[in-house]
Amino acid sequence: MQQSHRPRSLLSRLMETVMVGVVRSVFAFSRAIGPERSGAVGAALARTIGPLLKAHRTALANIRAAYPEKSEAEVKALARAAWENLGRTGGEYPHLGQLFDFDPDSPVPGRTEVDGIEHFLSLRDDGRPGIVFSAHLANWELPAICAARFGLDTTAVFRAPNDPAIARVIHEVRSETMGNLEAARQGAAFAMHGALEKGGHLGMLIDQHFTRGVIVNFLGRPALVNPILGKFARRFDCPVHGVRVIRLAGNRFRLQLTPPLDLPRDPDGQVNVQGAMQAMTSVVESWVREYPEQWLWMHRRWRVPAKSEPHVQGKVSSH
Repeated sequence: MQQSHRPRSLLSRLMETVMVGVVRSVFAFSRAIGPERSGAVGAALARTIGPLLKAHRTALANIRAAYPEKSEAEVKALARAAWENLGRTGGEYPHLGQLFDFDPDSPVPGRTEVDGIEHFLSLRDDGRPGIVFSAHLANWELPAICAARFGLDTTAVFRAPNDPAIARVIHEVRSETMGNLEAARQGAAFAMHGALEKGGHLGMLIDQHFTRGVIVNFLGRPALVNPILGKFARRFDCPVHGVRVIRLAGNRFRLQLTPPLDLPRDPDGQVNVQGAMQAMTSVVESWVREYPEQWLWMHRRWRVPAKSEPHVQGKVSSH
């Protein structure tokens, strides 16, 4: 058994090394042509290839459910626009550090503007732990870079891509531009707890399915969300902000950080975990409704067992 396993393991490592080289070459080409052209190439590829993939059917079904009033032509146009945003985001990865150029003291606007920088600075200077949630909107990597540039001690929780070669190269890019990074894995909760315990901050995307999650209402349907930020908000009673990225015309971006949320609490005054996650999810829903073409509709977000749905609606509406 060992003899048969070893060659496969060696081959696997060799293939990963080759793929890392390929991905690095693609990134090098992207850097050579600049962020605008690289993003445009990614957008064109995704707009062409995306509708041929199985995930496109998921996107269409999700959009129809969220917007029953839209015509089929409008649904398909929105799905194509979402693919374009995803491809453009992929093309921008090698340029993340260059994309975020916000300087509050500069009279000349850059590629990125920040609405709510005072909240970033307040989080940085208040001496307390803090939580920042976000969603897969526009180029969702930029808030972690903003935090690092302005000295906000933040641990960004991320999910690594399934392909190990792509995961390795993307981690290299993130490590160059962002602060502390923590992969979403078994045991990550201990690291996240430790970051808050030391007075640091957590940043996390909350708009994807989590099998062992709490049920919230999202875009009119029950969905499961990871409750960990609600649990930490209850444990540390710390400020919770939302941050989103908006893709603007002319290859520009706007980051918006909300004021701290007023989270629902139990009769004993502690943060209600499910209610907190619903409050955060409702903010995300408002973001998606405003710029639906910039969200990740291809994800199977709604996977709540049918027997749970009546119970969900009652819980959601009670907070």
